[in-house]
Amino acid sequence: MTPALLGGFLAGMVTGVPVAIAMAGAALLYILLSGDLPPFVVVHRMISGIDSFPLLAVPFFILAGNLMNNAGITTRIYNFALALVGWLRGGLGHVNVIASMIFAGMSGTAIAEAAGLGTIEIKAMKDQGYPVGFAVGVTAASSTMGPIIPPSLPFVIYGMMADASVGQLFLAGILPGVVMAGLMMATVSYYARKYKWGGDVAFEWGRVGKAVLELGIVVIFPVAIWAAIQLAVGAGMLLLLAADWKFRFDAVLPIMTPVLLVGGMTTGIFTPTEGAIAACVWSLFLGLAWYRTLSWKMLVKVSMETIETTATVMFIVAAASIFGWLLTVTRVTDAFAAWVLSFTHSPWAFLLLVNLLMLFVGCFLEPTASILILVPVLMPVVRQLGIDPVHFGLIMVLNLMIGLLHPPMGMVLFVLARIAKLSFEKTTMAILPWLVPLLAALILVTYIPSISLWLPRQFY
Repeated sequence: MTPALLGGFLAGMVTGVPVAIAMAGAALLYILLSGDLPPFVVVHRMISGIDSFPLLAVPFFILAGNLMNNAGITTRIYNFALALVGWLRGGLGHVNVIASMIFAGMSGTAIAEAAGLGTIEIKAMKDQGYPVGFAVGVTAASSTMGPIIPPSLPFVIYGMMADASVGQLFLAGILPGVVMAGLMMATVSYYARKYKWGGDVAFEWGRVGKAVLELGIVVIFPVAIWAAIQLAVGAGMLLLLAADWKFRFDAVLPIMTPVLLVGGMTTGIFTPTEGAIAACVWSLFLGLAWYRTLSWKMLVKVSMETIETTATVMFIVAAASIFGWLLTVTRVTDAFAAWVLSFTHSPWAFLLLVNLLMLFVGCFLEPTASILILVPVLMPVVRQLGIDPVHFGLIMVLNLMIGLLHPPMGMVLFVLARIAKLSFEKTTMAILPWLVPLLAALILVTYIPSISLWLPRQFY
């Protein structure tokens, strides 16, 4: 009966059936043909799959990202990045990377980042005379940092499936995100020197100093909170926030979102779900009260978008729950583990094979579905080979983010093709050179575990 389960799923995918329906339909087909289980098991397991406290974080992270996108925060983040690095050679390319790195700490998804910042970045680069292909390529590559730098929806889903700490996964994504940004900025510098591009804004000590001061406030914030708790010296932090009001530093308060979130989870103040709620409250405060760029009518629109996206994600999770449960019950996962271990007992060789597999799968399935399908199959081998589940989570999510840039199903390709008004083929060709820094980052993250694990080990 196992061929009915796998065959039904593959047949659904090949014929263009949505992945959630393909998984649930294959599970129902297997149960009906086997006769071993009553059909209501499908519904029961699907409901059980979404009856999970960590999954409560999903709608709140989606809401926080939508609020940031619709409250004018993206423009403020872009202007901050422009002040910080716009004077470098190839300035707007560097701005693109830095702005995406900051926005990654708010949106949690690559598609939201490409849609939110991509519109601003591509238009600005085209107006400044950059080739459209270069603008699209750097925007696509930088958007992959969205789910790597916390918060991250894929990390929440992976943590639930792999029984891994979401807090550790969030911390583990920070240094790989920095590595990715560094490699992309190095690529921008290469193109800038090759084509003799200059800076895009004049170097001004005042402009750069203000941006550095903003960044310093954000970096000092968690230290000040810790000091306030330990030594009751919170007055300095209040003065810094007062300076934000006086000098109208646009980026300080938005960047506080990931700082508060990751810091709160690291210190045990709140769980991922509570952190997601805190991020939503903070986003509402910025949009409605501080910047006053979010109207109540827009809030209704944002809420409906959040409900639609959440329903889609939860349906995929529910369908994958019954599908993954049947894979385990029918011992497909055990057979796969035995098959892989018959080839190699080397973690390095296994990770190479897994990278190739996930890069391929990422071309056809969106990240949530890929995680839900692959984790139950791969985790038995991961545990037997002694690979840290947190490290493996970083590898998996990074692979699947790169997959978003590949044809035929890469969603970031479709989003940026629409924004840049390019054909799908030209958008694909523009992105291809940017796979080099992304694959270099993947190799480093895969084979230097300390890049991912150093920060979690400092706090857990």
